[in-house]
Amino acid sequence: MLGALVRRFGDFDDAEDAVQEALLAASLHWPREGVPASPRGWLLQTAERRLIDAWRSEGSRRRREELVAREPTRGAATARDDTLGLLFMCCHPALTPASAIALTLRAVGGLTTAEIARAFLVGEATMAQRITRAKQRIEESGTPFRLPERDEQAARLPAVLHVLYLIFNEGYAASGGEQVHRAELSREAIRLARLVHGLLPHDPEATGLLALMLLIDARRPARADAAGDLVPLTEQDRTLWDRALVAEGAALVEGAVAQGAVGEYQLQAAIAAVHDRARTADETDWRQILALYGLLEQMTANPVVTLNRAVAAAMAEGPEAGLAVLDTLDGRLEATHRVDAVRAHLLELAGDTDAALTLYRAAARQTTSLPEQRYLARRAARLASSAGS
Repeated sequence: MLGALVRRFGDFDDAEDAVQEALLAASLHWPREGVPASPRGWLLQTAERRLIDAWRSEGSRRRREELVAREPTRGAATARDDTLGLLFMCCHPALTPASAIALTLRAVGGLTTAEIARAFLVGEATMAQRITRAKQRIEESGTPFRLPERDEQAARLPAVLHVLYLIFNEGYAASGGEQVHRAELSREAIRLARLVHGLLPHDPEATGLLALMLLIDARRPARADAAGDLVPLTEQDRTLWDRALVAEGAALVEGAVAQGAVGEYQLQAAIAAVHDRARTADETDWRQILALYGLLEQMTANPVVTLNRAVAAAMAEGPEAGLAVLDTLDGRLEATHRVDAVRAHLLELAGDTDAALTLYRAAARQTTSLPEQRYLARRAARLASSAGS
C-alpha cells in the first residue's frame, strides 16, 4: 500500500499517514461490516481518499492538483506489488547507509522505531530523527518512484541486502517481547530476498543472503519448545528442521561460492550450512566453522563475528581458547547482553561456576527478550543449585 501511494502521489510522509489511517478505519469497520471482497483494494481506496482529503483541507489543492490529475483509475494498483521498488527507493544514494537501512526497516519491514533503535544500539529519539530526515532527503531529491536502472541497483544493493539481513534477524531472534521469533518478519525478509535474487540472479551476495536466510529459517520449528521457551542450537530436535529449506539453501550457497567472488553473506551461509548438515550437535565440524569465522572476521572486522568466533574456538579448541578471543573485543559490544551470556557459557565450560553464575544473571537482566531472559535465568538457577548441593 505504501509503495503504491508513494508511486502515484510522490509524498512519503503523507502516504505513510494515509496508510495508517486506512488500517485504523479497517480495524473499526471490518469487525462490524465484514472483510470486503478485495481487502487491498478497499484499503488503497480508503488511503487515497484520506490522502486527497488531507491535501485539500490543508489548502494545498493548487500545489497538488497536477499530481491528483494524474491519479490512475481505481483498482489499477491492486495487481501490482510495489515492494521491491519501495525497497530500492528507501536505499536512495542521497542517504547514508545507516539512514537508508533505518528507513527501509520502518517503511518496508514494518519494524517499530524502538526495534530499529535496538538493532542499531542507539536511543529511540535519535532513531526517530534519523528516519524523519531520511524521508525528507528523498523528497527533496525529487527522484521519481521507480525501480532503479541496472547500474543504480548495483550501487544500492549493499544497503538493500543489509536491511533484509536485519529484518530477518529481528524475525528469527526477536530482540524484545514474549516470542522467541516473529515469523511474519522472517517470511517477509525471505520473500524480499527472493525478489532481489530474481532481479539479480547472478549476484553472489544476493544469492548468499537468500541461502543464509533459508538455512537458518529451516531450524525455526525446533527453536522454541511447547511452552514457547528458547531451545539453543545444540539441544534442538533436528528431525524438526525443514530439510527442503536446508537443501535449497545449501545448493544456493554452493552455486554462489563457485562464482569466485566470496562475500560476507556467502561465508555466513557456508557456516549455517555446516551446522545444518550435522545430524547431531556432536557431529558439527567446529574446526571448519572456526576457519570460516576467521575469514569472515578478516573481511568485516565486525565485533559480533568475533563473538561468534569465540564460541567456535571454544568448541574446537577448548573454553580457554574461546575466552582468549573474547578478550580481544575491548568493550566493542558493551551495550549488549550477548557478551556476558557467551562469557558465562565459556566460563561454565571451563569450570568457573561462580563467575558464570554472576554473568548469566547479569545477561538475563540486560536482555529485553523474555524467552531469552527465562533461558539465561534457568542456566543461572541450575548453576546455583549445583553449587548449593
